[in-house]
Amino acid sequence: MKVYENILKTIGHTPLVKINKITADLPCPVYVKLETTNPGHSIKDRMALKMLEDAEADGRLKPGGTIIECTSGNTGMGLAIAGVVKGYRSIFTTSDKQSKEKIDLLKAMGAEVIVCPTNVTPEDPRSYYSVAKKLSEEIPNSCWFNQYDNLSNRKAHYESTGPEIWEQTDGKITHFVVGVGTGGTISGTAKYLKEQNPDIKAWGIDTYGSVFKKYKETGEFDEKEIYPYITEGIGEDILPKNVDFDLIDHFEKVTDKDGALMARRLAREEGILLGYSAGSAFAGLLQMKDKLTKDDVVVVIIHDHGSRYVGKIYNDDWMRERGFLETERKVKDLITQKKDKTFLSVDADHTVRDAFNLMKSHDISQMPVMKDDKIVGSLTETAVLKYLLDNPFNNTEKTVGTIMSAPFPTVDEDLAFSQLGRYISRENPAVIAKDKAGAMHILTQYDIIQAV
Repeated sequence: MKVYENILKTIGHTPLVKINKITADLPCPVYVKLETTNPGHSIKDRMALKMLEDAEADGRLKPGGTIIECTSGNTGMGLAIAGVVKGYRSIFTTSDKQSKEKIDLLKAMGAEVIVCPTNVTPEDPRSYYSVAKKLSEEIPNSCWFNQYDNLSNRKAHYESTGPEIWEQTDGKITHFVVGVGTGGTISGTAKYLKEQNPDIKAWGIDTYGSVFKKYKETGEFDEKEIYPYITEGIGEDILPKNVDFDLIDHFEKVTDKDGALMARRLAREEGILLGYSAGSAFAGLLQMKDKLTKDDVVVVIIHDHGSRYVGKIYNDDWMRERGFLETERKVKDLITQKKDKTFLSVDADHTVRDAFNLMKSHDISQMPVMKDDKIVGSLTETAVLKYLLDNPFNNTEKTVGTIMSAPFPTVDEDLAFSQLGRYISRENPAVIAKDKAGAMHILTQYDIIQAV
């Protein structure tokens, strides 16, 4: 039988999946290392298990002991799962900016969770670092794993994540992109990949309010760079020992808003529900697209699953409260939501029978009519059927131009969604929208109903 001994044996060997729409303007293919298929739905399962097993091997954690960790949620989940399987008690400290879903999930695994304030320095006794350290000093037979400075973290990715990506891309990878928090993922993966090919670029995604980018570029730890931010899982106000700046070629900063909006786009355009840092990674990648060529192969490492953020970035009210969403949707949002963006039209000189066959084969009810690359009219299935029924024996010679109606109204992509009602009617079942690039899109009554 093809079975696993326990859930820990399913960690790793995650799939590599091509991204198609979000990266359509990039000159090269982009793939995601989909770490959401790990049992804890996060890449942190890899390093959590490695840290725990290394602690068992060197005696820091003994049978019946207590796991203690400061976590944004995902490392805690990996340790909690391992703790359940191996019989350890788990206590986690986290910051009050983390999503409720992360905290509830840790509790669901039987862990105790202590929520600490975000807006304090790491040395403050109230910080989630300080509270975790204090607990480890007070509780007998406990181990504070300290994922930031515990080098088993990056070793896990050197031993598993890097080799998997190298094998899955047949050694063709030229760039990999990943959000940087503890630094274990990017440093461990970069070390392995650069040993195979020193030309591979490691791009780290940072957030505003974090010290990484400026420290990499100047060598200065600037406390003025530190301020509260909303993005979860990346950025730091400390320099973890796991961050090997020599292995990281570039840091790109992404705003809270851009990361959140991109995560939502990934769900709606790629069908992949990913976490906040995934949105930041892709937003950062698009900011750097001019650095890529047609010969490159990019891998974006995905940290966690979008289910952790249902109450945040995937909640419209939460997004609006922070000014991340427009109060009114626009025509361009409908264009983005359309699964099929093909602009179908019929030439005015084509026969009515040609138009009928085109509508039937594509299951559409209306089309713009073109002549010399200009819209000159519109055609609906009602008009076509009426003509064919009225002229059953003379339906091959008549041209579309003889039965077409006036062109559908043309609207700008920035038109407010609520204003579309002024253009749609029984006589006008569709509008033509032009995007910034000049491309035309047809928006039908059905498209509008779907958006509502």
